[in-house]
Amino acid sequence: MDPATLVVQALVTGATTGLGGAASAAVTDAYRALKEALSSRLSGRPGALEQLSALERRPGAAAEGLVRELVVTGAVDTEVMEHAQRLLVLLAPPAAPLSAGGIDLREAKGVQVGNGTTQNNTFH
Repeated sequence: MDPATLVVQALVTGATTGLGGAASAAVTDAYRALKEALSSRLSGRPGALEQLSALERRPGAAAEGLVRELVVTGAVDTEVMEHAQRLLVLLAPPAAPLSAGGIDLREAKGVQVGNGTTQNNTFH
């Protein structure tokens, strides 16, 4: 995913979480920091600032146009990326605990337990 799309994804995800009472203070602070960083970088582009505001009112509505503006203006720098990544980490759902579910695997061969694991078997 390109940086501008990642930043807009973070904004959309943050805005859809309902930055009111449902979001934690850390999420609200991270969202605000990202939005302020972008606002300062887009200060000379009223159309881009309006798209940023529209995104908060209707998440996803101006996403494509805002991605384009971020690319054209070069507004996505290291600081903006750090804010976006922090927000996405805070909004990520907690990982499900790994559990074998009480299965006895002592005599098993070629068994794999866990979420998102990979197994490669070579038979001779």
